[in-house]
Amino acid sequence: MKEKLTDALYGLGWATVKKLPEPVAVRLGRRIADTVWKRRGAGVLRLESNLARVVPDAGPAELARLSRAGMRSYTRYWIESFRLPAWSRSRIRDGFTPEGLHHLEDALAAGRGAVIALPHMGNYDLAGAWVTTKLGVPFTTVAERLKPETLYDRFVAYREGLGMEVLPHAGGSAFGTLARRLRSGGLVCLVADRDLSSSGIEVTFFGEATKMPAGPAMLAVQTGAPLMPVTLWYDGSPVMKGRIHAPVEVPATGTRAEKAAAMTQGMADAFASGIAEHPQDWHMLQRLWLADLEPRTGRADQSSGTGKR
Repeated sequence: MKEKLTDALYGLGWATVKKLPEPVAVRLGRRIADTVWKRRGAGVLRLESNLARVVPDAGPAELARLSRAGMRSYTRYWIESFRLPAWSRSRIRDGFTPEGLHHLEDALAAGRGAVIALPHMGNYDLAGAWVTTKLGVPFTTVAERLKPETLYDRFVAYREGLGMEVLPHAGGSAFGTLARRLRSGGLVCLVADRDLSSSGIEVTFFGEATKMPAGPAMLAVQTGAPLMPVTLWYDGSPVMKGRIHAPVEVPATGTRAEKAAAMTQGMADAFASGIAEHPQDWHMLQRLWLADLEPRTGRADQSSGTGKR
């Protein structure tokens, strides 16, 4: 019953929110964000706990301010995503302005392909739609299998409608397909700040240990495609901003695993630099650091978050 309700709510969002006048949709998103924030549920508390690592000198009042702004940013992501299928091509082209675009253009022009890795920041669906619309470059990505299956199907159809090739996260076939796309000069885009497997690489992130997916770096090492972190943020305007960071340096020596580990740390460092500049646009409402993932007895679990992306 809960899964059916979840699917129905997402369906209602895609069917209804995209039909609202934009000012109405914006106000609705902000109202929802403020209501959720005031309830101080598990997702908000986890967000504040994560932000405390990002801004260690922040007191309770500053963390509350950041978490409120974070929920508004997170809700903006959802409102935009519900409305993206109805946006015109010109609106998508004008909806995102990235810095460092030459890094991506140079890589694609060289014919080596490129691996783009992003944290849960801003609206990466909008950034992806911009790539397919503004640059005219198709790309391949991976999506977590959601429950119910009908919800996963909705997300796949939505992202394919924006011009993306979407592979399921589960199973071992995705890596081989991604490698083939890169070897043919294609583009691969992966959300990579939270490990969803048992094969993640341990990194230091804001001074503490966590694990991030091995895939982006392993693909870069195996295919020779450059690995470029991307961070996204909002600045109060209707246009999302972003930065395509310089390619992560490939170590000159070491095994493939050692090179991938060093590159994953470089990716994490780039993520951290962007998140530190715009902490309110990092939508991490789940447990992330290893210290938070350890079993705790006698305490309620406050890690569930509020939804999946």
